[in-house]
Amino acid sequence: MSTSVLIVDDSSAVRAYVRAALEGASGLDMEVHEAVSGFEALRLLPRQSFDLLILDINMPNIHGLELIAMLRRSDHYKATPVLVISTEASERDKQRALELGANGFLAKPFEAEALLAEVSRLFAAGAPS
Repeated sequence: MSTSVLIVDDSSAVRAYVRAALEGASGLDMEVHEAVSGFEALRLLPRQSFDLLILDINMPNIHGLELIAMLRRSDHYKATPVLVISTEASERDKQRALELGANGFLAKPFEAEALLAEVSRLFAAGAPS
């Protein structure tokens, strides 16, 4: 059974990089979906169940921190793992994301190996495999 992942980032290059890393990882059966903004993510979320959300902080319309807060208020998504990937990498930004309910944080730029290690950590912590 594949794991459904939603990447939410306004950068097409970042989405493509994350998608390639996830789809190219051996041992992971990922169904990867993309949204270009928090607003688009909110349109997709009711249509499908996602096992992992990977999102940026800086996005148009609804930024990543607002999206995390909305997800954690949702009965359906309050326990879904959220990995933040962002250029906003100060300790304050990281702490704010974790306080709102993110389960992990990677500063951009990052290596594919670091992304896969973090995804594996989140799955080992309880996300479906």
